[in-house]
Amino acid sequence: MTFKVAIIGRPNVGKSTLFNRLVGKKLALVDDTPGVTRDRRVHAAKLYDLHFDVIDTAGFEDAAASTLPGRMRAQTEIAIREADLIFFTVDSKAGLLPDDKTFAEIVRKSGKPVVLVANKAEARGAQGGMLEAWELGLGEPIPISAEHGQGMPDLRDAIIEALGEARAFGEEEDDAAEEIASNEVLIGEDIVDPDAEDLPAYDDTKPMRIAVVGRPNAGKSTLINALIGEERLLTGPEAGITRDSISVDWDWRGRRIKLFDTAGMRRKARIHEKLEVMSVQDGLRAIRFAEIVIIVLDATIPFEKQDLQIADLIIREGRAPVIAFNKWDLIDHPQELLAELREKTERLLPQARGMQAVTVSAETGRGLDKLMDAVIKTHKVWNSRVSTGKLNRWLESILAHHPPPAVAGRRLKIKYLTQAKTRPPGFVVQCSRPEAMPQSYVRYLTNSLREAFDMPGVPIRMALRTSENPFAGRAKKRN
Repeated sequence: MTFKVAIIGRPNVGKSTLFNRLVGKKLALVDDTPGVTRDRRVHAAKLYDLHFDVIDTAGFEDAAASTLPGRMRAQTEIAIREADLIFFTVDSKAGLLPDDKTFAEIVRKSGKPVVLVANKAEARGAQGGMLEAWELGLGEPIPISAEHGQGMPDLRDAIIEALGEARAFGEEEDDAAEEIASNEVLIGEDIVDPDAEDLPAYDDTKPMRIAVVGRPNAGKSTLINALIGEERLLTGPEAGITRDSISVDWDWRGRRIKLFDTAGMRRKARIHEKLEVMSVQDGLRAIRFAEIVIIVLDATIPFEKQDLQIADLIIREGRAPVIAFNKWDLIDHPQELLAELREKTERLLPQARGMQAVTVSAETGRGLDKLMDAVIKTHKVWNSRVSTGKLNRWLESILAHHPPPAVAGRRLKIKYLTQAKTRPPGFVVQCSRPEAMPQSYVRYLTNSLREAFDMPGVPIRMALRTSENPFAGRAKKRN
């Protein structure tokens, strides 16, 4: 059984840098601006032979509970309650500030074991700051440099001393294979035997990765909190609260799900700050890692240009989109608007015809079960497989009713069709001249296949291939 460590401290002492060092990846956004981290983030970490979970937290600030810093502080206090060990982090270069002493008292009252981490110890003049850290009464400060990886052996020894060897080296569950399976990116999964009629059934035991995206203040974090039934993510009326892409583990009707909250995405022309650029890039990585992407639209101002660009990006990346029209509790004439929104969905997003669109209210909890039903349905379609036999029987009837057009006086021939990939469904068309096939006919095949085999709302890939002629380029021999 692993233990859990919370990294606590005032803003800009290097908590997220230490978090990234321990998890071995640049997951948390890092910038010189104080207060970059706002939500708490949990991830598996490793420090030599120690394995544990680490929590990155927002910088402790002394502020009223109703303010954004006050709500951030509440999230950090939850992390303290969840943790088995606390890394109280101070900035050796800057020395102690009054807030350090205030928050050290809060940590001391929690009764949890504490390791005093003196970060930025590589800086000139850091020795004085480390000596000042003794005033906190939290024991000997451990000098480290999270950015350069210095002092990590001393930090390991301090963890063992704080928890004891039995707790620090607790029995670890032998679930390495399961961990690999849950983290493995299975995008573009190959079909082992595309000619088999009895294809594998949909596997509802595998964990599912869902990213929640949208413009700022559409209600993404509120929606995730409503789904999991707790105030896990920081929310509020301010636009742009979320900066990092935060993952949340959840169990829905026995199905393991990892939800990714992302920063609101504005038009590129409106993004000027480096921090916002980093936040959007982090959100794009979450989209590429996800299987299902829930596009949260504000029902009071839906289908802005940025909404359509986000949806187009998701489809081009091959992910399965589901639309959630949020803030439905604010709509005065829901039936009229619903019909209008469905018409706009079909007209403005023809790339994934039949996309699932659900009305929800994250504030009241309305429509959440319908949203998850739409997610599961879309995920099944995204994983769907069709045997080569069925495909070619369908292709035969299509060619009889609507054959490919003639190009430059020569008829294009389609020999057969097979499915090569799933996640998303990808098909290979063997034809005579792929470069001459009109895109309009490829779209016709895609839409007809989508309708015939019930594949609504997901991107479908159609690749044109021709068999190589072994005699091409050779002159005919004359007898």
